[in-house]
Amino acid sequence: MKSDVFFADIRAKGEGENTGSKIERLFNRAGFGDLIGKGDITAIKMHFGEMGGDSFVSPLHVRHVVDLVRGAGGIPFLTDTGTLYRGSRSNAATHLETAIRHGFDYVVVGAPVIIADGLRGSNWREVPVKGKHFERVRIAADILDASCMMVISHFKGHMLAGFGGALKNLAMGCAPPAGKREQHTAKAFVHAERCLGCGMCVEFCPAGAAVLDGGVCRIDRTRCLGCGDCMRACRENAIEFDWDVEIDPFLERMVEYACGAMTGKEGRVGFLNFLLNITPDCDCVPWSDASIVPNIGILASRDPVALDHASYDLVNSSRGIGGTALLSGLSEGEDKFRGMWPHTNGLHQIEYAEEMRLGSASYRLIEV
Repeated sequence: MKSDVFFADIRAKGEGENTGSKIERLFNRAGFGDLIGKGDITAIKMHFGEMGGDSFVSPLHVRHVVDLVRGAGGIPFLTDTGTLYRGSRSNAATHLETAIRHGFDYVVVGAPVIIADGLRGSNWREVPVKGKHFERVRIAADILDASCMMVISHFKGHMLAGFGGALKNLAMGCAPPAGKREQHTAKAFVHAERCLGCGMCVEFCPAGAAVLDGGVCRIDRTRCLGCGDCMRACRENAIEFDWDVEIDPFLERMVEYACGAMTGKEGRVGFLNFLLNITPDCDCVPWSDASIVPNIGILASRDPVALDHASYDLVNSSRGIGGTALLSGLSEGEDKFRGMWPHTNGLHQIEYAEEMRLGSASYRLIEV
């Protein structure tokens, strides 16, 4: 059965077609107001961006969602969880500072920011899932305790997942560091013959797993988090994962965590994907690369699987921009995500999420 996905393109020809008006139309057409009861504490799941990046969803756009949640009777708060790696969001104190520096202050967004897994990532509970990898997953307690949720995602590329959208925002974004670690069980290895001993991997590794031994990088696999920061930093492509073995199980673990994040809110979650500034990397990196396709628009649905599938198809139907991270796939209809990350298999997250009954891969795109 096809799920409804509502779409507003990026074009605007008058006051009634500004971004705020489009967000309101999407919110109303998707029936998000019906998900929220009077007095319901409503989590607005965000990614506030890593310090140094600037392609996250604008706080000006988020303010419209906050106002619409309040208008529906809800009590909104913006939220995210701590990171697995070192960075500006690895504890609640610097995470909040990052959010404020990026414009997610009460004066701008009209709602408080609460880091859902606590100061150091210890505020979580286990919830049951029925997957092939997990029987129970760890989800941030303040997300579980919210009555309902709006999930706002910046749709973009990702080195491991292929792309990051609503499913990844649920899975990684609602998990504490311990839950993120459970999803990232892949381990990096080094092609010693390619390594120049520059030490960039050592500098970027958040766990101290990368060390120089005799002028060549060595990965301590007992300490490796599987985050991929070392591989991203290596300019000689000397560090890799076993892509044939690791990618699909990683995506499946991610989807099972997405299922856990929905626990207790079945039928009470709305999703918005912003197809703007579509960058090669996750917003977790402290930079923002050039967009790989022109801005497309905003999508809304109650079904995260259909929403991500529609987003994926819209990006691939666009013409790629030359001089960007796209190595191939620039033509309309070609896979942009494999064009950046040839080893990835992003569609597997859609397939497995449908198998896990998180939603439908079939969708009906409705322009508003």
